[in-house]
Amino acid sequence: MSVCGEAVGAGSLPSELVVHIFSFLAGPDRLRASAACSHWRECLFYPALWPRLRLSLRVSPAERPRLEFLMRKCGWFVRELRVQFAADNYPSGGGAVAGEGAAAAGDGEAPPLCPRWLDLLRTYLELVLCVLSSVRNNRNLQKLSLFGDISILQQHGSISNTYLGKVDPDGKKIKQIQQLFEEILGNSRQLKWLSCGFMLQIVTPTSLSSLSNPIANTMEHLSLLDNHIPGNTTLITAVELERFVNLRSLALDFCDFTAEMARVLADSNHVPLHRLSLLVHSVSIMHKSLDSMPEDENWKALTRNSTNLRVYIMAFDVKSDDMLRILKPSIPLERIHFDSYITCVSGAVVDLISRQYDKFLTHFILMNDVIDMSGFPDLSDNRNEDPLVLLAWRCTRLSLLAVHGYTVWAHNLIAIARLRGSDLKVLEVTEESIDFDQGELADQDVDPVHNLIEQVSLGLGRPWHAVMDIELLSVFTEPTRHFYKEMQSFSEGI
Repeated sequence: MSVCGEAVGAGSLPSELVVHIFSFLAGPDRLRASAACSHWRECLFYPALWPRLRLSLRVSPAERPRLEFLMRKCGWFVRELRVQFAADNYPSGGGAVAGEGAAAAGDGEAPPLCPRWLDLLRTYLELVLCVLSSVRNNRNLQKLSLFGDISILQQHGSISNTYLGKVDPDGKKIKQIQQLFEEILGNSRQLKWLSCGFMLQIVTPTSLSSLSNPIANTMEHLSLLDNHIPGNTTLITAVELERFVNLRSLALDFCDFTAEMARVLADSNHVPLHRLSLLVHSVSIMHKSLDSMPEDENWKALTRNSTNLRVYIMAFDVKSDDMLRILKPSIPLERIHFDSYITCVSGAVVDLISRQYDKFLTHFILMNDVIDMSGFPDLSDNRNEDPLVLLAWRCTRLSLLAVHGYTVWAHNLIAIARLRGSDLKVLEVTEESIDFDQGELADQDVDPVHNLIEQVSLGLGRPWHAVMDIELLSVFTEPTRHFYKEMQSFSEGI
């Protein structure tokens, strides 16, 4: 290549041309190309190449240099920032597991503090500070999504404050984090998407007041989930919600979503709400109350204004009696996810869901990790009709069914596959959850496992097998992360 008779190397290409070439490359290829020369390395971080930055970070000191570099380069201009903090190799020595910690707390005894958990929490605070300080003056930010692995925050239940007291004794870091978050909101000029989940008091009841009225009026998605908020504190009130007139998607703790909020969203001044994600947690129910939750007439009014509204509910260790109170007939429930470590879902709840939400339900997940020597609970409860089979029969839009820790009889699993056929896109049942009738086991001419796989595969119209290794499925092993990820895609799928 020559210009005016002189040879020109790749390093002499104009920056605009290099950036244009980079725009056609995937991230790893851009990094490799940027190693060609210092000029190309400078072009790598042109704002046009980084409209969005999505990071999944291990809570480890080794992550800090990489995070600081990326945030220093991109934090001041990036338009969409998603950061997920996750701890792997959870330390267990020196501390109690969640159930033991809760039991000890109930007995009035403080579980021993684990030094590795203290280091983990200290690193977590430092990484959060790094992210927030880098985007505090970014006025181009349109989407901000922050998620902190709940295992870090609630591994020991109510003693998280004890850990915080050790790593941040005077609360300076927490206050700094809260102030930075409010600065980001106060400086924003284009923010339309704000999502914050399980982030250890990063959001306070006064945080949203930092948003100017013009920004609040144009906000399209709001997600505020933090089970670490003390007492009966709520992160947003119905009065505050009145400013968000263009909200199309909302995610909150169920106990914070009151009848008054439903009335605000049902007002004709608000655009129709399309997605509502609600987290029902036993801890919230314990400290707050279900007395202010929307009644059926509130849901009816809301759906009259928002005819395309769909609801996603995740329930953590919620008693069946509470679920029967929560599940109002007029909720347009599309997805529900039960996760249990202490209590189990009853067949009556599953039966109610299949009867009330047959026109809407597409996703149904049952997860149970209750350790019981007598075996997994049986939802059929000696009845002729199995609730899961009735669910598959009534809910004609069902596309995902996942079960772990509840007895699923082989003949019922075959019936579910035949009822829903190829419309059931995902059928995940852990191997340990499947049981066989004695007659099936006694038949020497038929291998019951092989027959099950064959019959379910025929019913679904595709090869099928039970889930052998639960560790491979985040829906079972990382329920909060799965919920947050699904909530994000659920909200974006409007």
